[in-house]
Formats: sequence, structure tokens, C-alpha cells
Amino acid sequence: MMKKSLALALFGLFALVAMAPLAAPPAARAEVGTQKEIRVAPGETQDKIFSLGGHVLIEGTVRDDVFVIGGSITISGEAGQSVVGIGSHIVVKSTAKIGEDLAALGGTLEKEPGCTIGGDTIYFQTREIGDKIFKDGVFQGVFSLSLIPVIVVIKLVIIFLWLIAAAVGVALFPKPIAFAAGEIRKHFWPALGTGVVAIIVFTMLVLMAALLSFVLIGIPIALALAVAGFVIKVFGRLAVFYLLGESLLKALGSKKAAAMGAVLLGLFVFSLATFVPVLGFFFGLVMNAVGWGIAIRTKFGSRENWFEKKPAC
Repeated sequence: MMKKSLALALFGLFALVAMAPLAAPPAARAEVGTQKEIRVAPGETQDKIFSLGGHVLIEGTVRDDVFVIGGSITISGEAGQSVVGIGSHIVVKSTAKIGEDLAALGGTLEKEPGCTIGGDTIYFQTREIGDKIFKDGVFQGVFSLSLIPVIVVIKLVIIFLWLIAAAVGVALFPKPIAFAAGEIRKHFWPALGTGVVAIIVFTMLVLMAALLSFVLIGIPIALALAVAGFVIKVFGRLAVFYLLGESLLKALGSKKAAAMGAVLLGLFVFSLATFVPVLGFFFGLVMNAVGWGIAIRTKFGSRENWFEKKPAC
């Protein structure tokens, strides 16, 4: 069975989705936040730590996991379970004790001799992966340094368009989007599977319509497919935004999230994740498939599952 930290390393960008259901009960002492620094002093005990862009200093004891996106982790004390950093600067002092695995996605990792790690050390250098694929691999020259500003501008334009779509979509359909987002949390893998199949079938239909366009009959079919694909993609993506934003807000201690705030925060998180080389690309692909799947399974948030058998009258 794959260890938890390895799963976090491979699917680390999905962690925001899981933060709400994995959050500790109110009685637990979990340090969660975006503040500049989170410190566990010598002799102090914390249940778990999640930080977005903060600097985490552990000199005492953390019973559970330490999870940081961006920022840094410096540990000279003890972590009962795993220490995971995404794009973080991680320093493990010689006196540090980690009960399970140490996982780093991107960023830097420094381990001093004498530290104790109960499990595996997982270190993915995303810059080296990107260089291998885009500079030394089959795409050599296509993604040169001179194209990076153009790619960034295109990404920013796309984010702006999604911002408009988010504002309009949430204003018109807040409840269906919220319901669909909740269904993603309950049925993530079925939604992913449905989305993958739907995208494959949709692609085949588009190719068929393109071939039929030579005899004119394919033109209206292609237009209908374009409209259907656009609607499915937009609704599904807004549900994904809502889920990401709501999960982060709940992880930060908010009991109830407004639909507009959750979607806009989710858009920010999603956009930030897609800027991560290689992993961000795969994250976008998976979330796109999940969006398609949940839009189809819930009939655009109408609270009816097409795949659920209904009792005979």
C-alpha cells in the first residue's frame, strides 16, 4: 500500500480539496493559517500544521502532519507523522525527528546529518523535470525562454475571463454550483471517471463532426457540440473553484463560506496551482475531468444523479 506521504507527494496539489474533511474537530489544537510565521516553541505541543506561504519553525512537537505550500519549514523538534512541502524551502536539523515520511515537491531540501526520519524521503525537483521534458526532450525549442512572457500573458488573460465567468455564474446559479461542489467531495473518483469517459466521447464526436463538415451536415452538429462543451466546462470548473475555495476557508477556520467568495478564492488557488511546472499541468487536467464528470452526474447541480437507479413504481 502506498504510504500517505507518497500519495501527498504525487497528488500534493489536491490537498486543498481534502483539507475540510480532514480538519480536526474544534477541540483539537491545529495551527492553520497564512500568517508570516508559525512557531512551535521548545516544550510546546501542536496537533497539526497547515500553512499557505508562511514560515513554519518547529522546535517542539507536532503530533500529526506538517503541510506547507510555499514559504519554508525548519524543523529541529519532532513531527509525529509526515512533513510535506510544496514549493517550500525545507531545512531538517540534526536534532529533528520525523515519525513517517519527508516529502518535498519542488523548492529546496536540506538535511543535516543525525536527523531521524521514520519513513522515506521524497524529493521532486519540478524545475529539473520541466527542463528534462521541455529542453532536453521532444518539446525542445518549443517552450524556449523567450516564450515564457507570452505564456504568462495568455494565462493572465484566461484567468481574467474565468473571473468574469465566475462572477456571472455564481450570481445566476449559486445553489446548483454549491451542490455540485459538495458532490465532488462525496464522489470524487466516480466524478473523475465519468469526466474522463465524457471527454473521450466528446472528442470523438467533435472529430466526427469535423469530418461531416465537408458535407455541410456536420456544421450544425459541431456548433451544438461547441455550445454543449462550453456549458459543461464552465459549470464544472465553477464547481471545482467552489470546492477549492470552500475547503481552504474551512481549513482556515471559517464555518460558512459565501458562494462568491468561495468561487473567487478557488479561482485564485486553481490559477496559482497551474503555474507550477509539470505538476500544475496534470492538476489542471484532473480537475477539468472532475468538473466535466460532476456536471454530467448531477445534471448541472439539479440534485439528480443520472447514474443512480430509481426504484420501479
